[in-house]
Amino acid sequence: MAKVYLQTPLTIEDVLNLHAGDEIFLNGIIYVARDAAHKRFLELLGKNQPLPVDLKNHIIFYAGPTPPKPGQVIGSIAPTTASRMDPYAPAMFEYGVKGVIGKGPRGQSVKDACKDHQAICFSAVGGLSALLSDKIQSAEVVAYEDLGPEAVRQLIVKDFPVMVVYDTHGEDLYEREIAKYRIIER
Repeated sequence: MAKVYLQTPLTIEDVLNLHAGDEIFLNGIIYVARDAAHKRFLELLGKNQPLPVDLKNHIIFYAGPTPPKPGQVIGSIAPTTASRMDPYAPAMFEYGVKGVIGKGPRGQSVKDACKDHQAICFSAVGGLSALLSDKIQSAEVVAYEDLGPEAVRQLIVKDFPVMVVYDTHGEDLYEREIAKYRIIER
């Protein structure tokens, strides 16, 4: 497991060099989008229409931030359960998204899409919303403002901590860690 500092947007080389278990610190732009925005994205892609924001080679953070308090860039922000986005992730990877951030395990279709489309699933630790929001230098709604907390936001982050849980090589951090405990239990 490596400790890696990455600048976004990601390159194919960045993605191919990552492995499940790597500790990553993201710098640059990431986008926040959840269910409602993803539904609209897929509708546009299904009609061969452009997305309101070019997400190719970028990372989507599955989160719904709270409103900022005076003096804050953004309110509390923490990852949403990633499996809620499983119906959308393969199509987003095919479109060109290179990474997503959520929490918890994903379905087989998402793991396969990581390999097929050279993409990465990251996990951020839920419950650390104050730490995560401190790593955000700016936040701006860039699409679907009518969705309120689920609007698409562009964040500029510095040393935003995540971990690779599924990589392009078929490695699955959750399965690997579960297997370790099975060995210990014997």
